[in-house]
Amino acid sequence: MTDFVLHRREILATALADRGDALVVTGLGSSTWDLASLGDRPENFYLWGAMGNSAMIGLGLAIAQPERRVVVVTGDGEMLMGLTSFTTIGARRPSNLAICVLDNERYTETGRQPTATGLGTDLAAVAKACGFPKTATIRTEAEAGQLGDLLLRTPGPVMAVAKVVDEQLPMAVPPRDGGYLKTRFRIGLLGEKAATLP
Repeated sequence: MTDFVLHRREILATALADRGDALVVTGLGSSTWDLASLGDRPENFYLWGAMGNSAMIGLGLAIAQPERRVVVVTGDGEMLMGLTSFTTIGARRPSNLAICVLDNERYTETGRQPTATGLGTDLAAVAKACGFPKTATIRTEAEAGQLGDLLLRTPGPVMAVAKVVDEQLPMAVPPRDGGYLKTRFRIGLLGEKAATLP
């Protein structure tokens, strides 16, 4: 049984309070609802069903937009499915990319089955072995105070794993239409001219 004390939405709200123009990509399920609970905005890109792809989409954005900070917020189950992305990110080493894994050691969306992170897999250690220059596992409120700096200001790629309470929270459902989200994100990033791009 875990004795985690951090609450996912509280630490995320504090960490992203001064996010400025950072682009934020979420994995499916809880991380999408967590970000939406802080307020929906065009610079949020929600992956409704692309399990395992959030880190790679974040990498693509970081490469394409080197002047913008890119933050990926996802869960342990989604990150485990995309584990091989660590090798590509570690090889490319974009300094503007940070990944935050909200790790409750459960597959929350499918019935709270245990994930490998509760059985010995250390995502921060894997990222470090793949070449991430900065990794951290956050367990206490004092450590959580560093999360904003890690995600928004520390040269990356950064992997921050926050061990969070397994809790049921109200869903904060942002738009679900993929075409709309894509166009809105493009316009937020590139301006109105992006509305006419293919």
